[in-house]
Amino acid sequence: MNFTDLGLSEKVLAAVQASGYTTPTPIQTQAIPPALQGKDILGIAQTGTGKTAAFTLPMLSRLEMGRARARVPRTLILEPTRELAAQVEESFAKYGVNHRLNVALLIGGVSFGDQEAKIMRGADVLIATPGRLLDFFDRGKLLLTGIEILVIDEADRMLDMGFIPDIERICKLVPFTRQTLFFSATMPPEITRLTEAFLHNPVRIEVARASTTASTIRQALVASHGAADKRETLRRLIREAENLKNAIIFCNRKRDVAIVHRSLQKHGFSAGALHGDMDQLARMASLEAFKTGDVSLLVCSDVAARGLDIPDVGHVFNFDVPTHSEDYVHRIGRTGRAGRSGVALTIVTQDDGKYIDQIQSLIGEPISWEGPSFQELPEPMIRREVHESRGDRGSRTREGGDRIGRRMRPSRPETPLERENPITQMGAFSPKGYDREFTRQRPVADERRQRLPRRHFEDDGPPVIGLGDHVPSFLLRPVTLKSEPVTEE
Repeated sequence: MNFTDLGLSEKVLAAVQASGYTTPTPIQTQAIPPALQGKDILGIAQTGTGKTAAFTLPMLSRLEMGRARARVPRTLILEPTRELAAQVEESFAKYGVNHRLNVALLIGGVSFGDQEAKIMRGADVLIATPGRLLDFFDRGKLLLTGIEILVIDEADRMLDMGFIPDIERICKLVPFTRQTLFFSATMPPEITRLTEAFLHNPVRIEVARASTTASTIRQALVASHGAADKRETLRRLIREAENLKNAIIFCNRKRDVAIVHRSLQKHGFSAGALHGDMDQLARMASLEAFKTGDVSLLVCSDVAARGLDIPDVGHVFNFDVPTHSEDYVHRIGRTGRAGRSGVALTIVTQDDGKYIDQIQSLIGEPISWEGPSFQELPEPMIRREVHESRGDRGSRTREGGDRIGRRMRPSRPETPLERENPITQMGAFSPKGYDREFTRQRPVADERRQRLPRRHFEDDGPPVIGLGDHVPSFLLRPVTLKSEPVTEE
């Protein structure tokens, strides 16, 4: 089947052909015809199967008739992250090249005034994150009474990020007669209940079993110790990877993103960083540098795990095992897109066993191990990477690492009393408080006192008692006594 058989308009077909696409994906084949008929759709498909075009193309065909009014957009697309929203805007710019449509993007980290100007001109397509959209609405800058099509993309990610109350509020603000389209790679029970409340007789499209991974991705687990050993394992995997052009490295915490990013740069790798605490300009610049090939490695949090379309990603490294098994499906979905082959390697410590079991249960297949097992691993690294990060200075280590920092501290020189202590000479550990009692004796303190310069004082005679011979002047002042009046009895 070709795109010409789906019922799209001539303008949309011309833009699709100019983009180099001729054959639609399964989700596009099944979703575009009912979307053109105005039916509600519940689409479930793997990441990288073309869900964005599945709602973009029919929406462009339906928007050819009509015109937007100021502050009243005609269609609304909700995205969980700023990067996904910007990516959908690029899709409208590519497929809507033959249309004269106004597309407005409402995301955080961008000037409020510029976005307001686009809304005031009238937006045929409004792409927004829930928080910024409700901010505009509460300020009276936006009306949702003219929405004809509502698209909620990556619905399960909305659930993870806590956007479900905002989604419920937005669905109540838009007209009841709108068309609603839900698209996601996973469909947990909470999202299923949401679709039952806001979708009317939806066409359920499931081109693959929910939470399955693409067969073109080679998955493997790599055993490692924690802390600095984990970073060394990552660098070894990058060096030994075959035909590695670029790779995305996922961490669970934003703090770890910064640590791994600095570690890779210190060892000569071309790496960028992407996480939620970065401002929007820095996030977009880092993502653009990775897309253009200026950096070959992108260290990021799960902000980049959902829906980002970077077609030519060859490898995905999970530096941390995701605590939510659904995130594993989305992470490795950044590679092996559009039928290409990809590699996804996950670094596993001994504390990650339960998360691996959850992931294998979700995807319905075991993941093979690569390299030595935990029993065959060498001892943890004794020498840590000095000053690689502030979080690695002795004391406790993360990710199941050993407490090596205390061993690295220089020992203080022995005192004469400790050298004479028979317990320390035998190399045994003394009972609690035993050597503390010996090491804090007065002879040790006297030795330290002898090293200080002595002060010499002259003998001025007998000690002074009280004020001595000196009497302060205020005591020599005469005192006037007031006489009391005499009263007669």
